[in-house]
Amino acid sequence: MDKTYNIYCDESCHLENDKQIAMVLGSVWCPFSKREEISKRIREIKQKNNMSSNFEIKWTKVSEGNLRLYMDIIDYFFDDDDLCFRGVVIPDKNILDHKRFNQTHDEWYYKMYFLLLKMIFESSNKYNVYIDIKDTTGNAKVTKLHEILCNSAYDYSHNIIQKIQRIHSHESEQLQIADLIIGALSYLFRGLRANQAKLKLIERIKQRTQLTLTKNTLPKEKKFNLLIWDKKEGYE
Repeated sequence: MDKTYNIYCDESCHLENDKQIAMVLGSVWCPFSKREEISKRIREIKQKNNMSSNFEIKWTKVSEGNLRLYMDIIDYFFDDDDLCFRGVVIPDKNILDHKRFNQTHDEWYYKMYFLLLKMIFESSNKYNVYIDIKDTTGNAKVTKLHEILCNSAYDYSHNIIQKIQRIHSHESEQLQIADLIIGALSYLFRGLRANQAKLKLIERIKQRTQLTLTKNTLPKEKKFNLLIWDKKEGYE
């Protein structure tokens, strides 16, 4: 029997000329049937930590004053078997050579999104993909991404990848978790050290995964799956 999953995607430092060295794409996914239960539990964690249930979890908000909240959110992610993460890290955007591969930065961006999602998709299941709204020009990109992903999966009738939709992060607790984890990866790969609370949160993720977060996981790793992109491996 097939299952339906929701995949919530976010990205950090994805623009070509933003002067940031590392780029991260990440997705948190869960069974469609569990989405409301998960959202309710996250809102309860917020309230337990004296925050409004509508408080938006964001990496940029992490501080010593609210560190307990963010630790609890990370622990909840790892304790709930219905939540999974897949991330793709591009450690150094300066090595990109789009001209050599006859592509634009946007076209390469689609390839990275394909890398992010292809390990999640299974032909026996159905998927709804939600992407954080970054600007007002992304609708055409999302339509193109849906087309590329469906064609790559031989899903010409969109039976597997049923939809890709842009949403605001405040609308989805799962998307907020994606923001938190990719923020941690981005902070780590950019070599930043100023915020001690963020460093503690990164250490908690390392402890829970038993990973350095700087190397690939096994391709089929389900709970916390990580690919460190290397153009020498043919991912360009």
